[in-house]
Amino acid sequence: MTSHEHNLCFEQWLGTHSAVLHHVANGFAEGADRHDLMQELLLAVWKAVPAFRQGAKPSTFIYRVAHNAALTWKRSQKNYQKRVDGFEASPLRETLAMPESAGRECETLELLYVRIRGLPPVDRSLILLHLDGVSYAEMAEIHGLSESNVGVRLTRLKQKLSDAMKEVSHELR
Repeated sequence: MTSHEHNLCFEQWLGTHSAVLHHVANGFAEGADRHDLMQELLLAVWKAVPAFRQGAKPSTFIYRVAHNAALTWKRSQKNYQKRVDGFEASPLRETLAMPESAGRECETLELLYVRIRGLPPVDRSLILLHLDGVSYAEMAEIHGLSESNVGVRLTRLKQKLSDAMKEVSHELR
């Protein structure tokens, strides 16, 4: 692949699938870390362009690259935090302290992302893919799971998130 073809492919993918990268960044990071993670995701996709095989769908390839990069980033952040001070702050407590000026809709969305960030990595990835409208077959291909396993996990995850959001809703009243 020539440099020009590499650039064209990357630009085309960003034009079509940039929302995916934003969703992954929001699902794995909060605050200022979102920007850092977004840079890591862009770099990972850029580096992965030559490895793309035309047999797969670009969206499936991008999801896989982005989620793997986010998981790696998350592990490195966790290790860094342990080295710095050994203290693990609760992301839920930090994020729930939102300014009063924030709109109710933004607050609800942020609370949903807080709950998503609290999920195990594969579950987090599955729910983000589901929210992006990715089919069970594509999710199964991305994660090496069966479609039925994806369906069962998503059903449980949706119920878990729904219950958690109802809990938070009652607490805010």
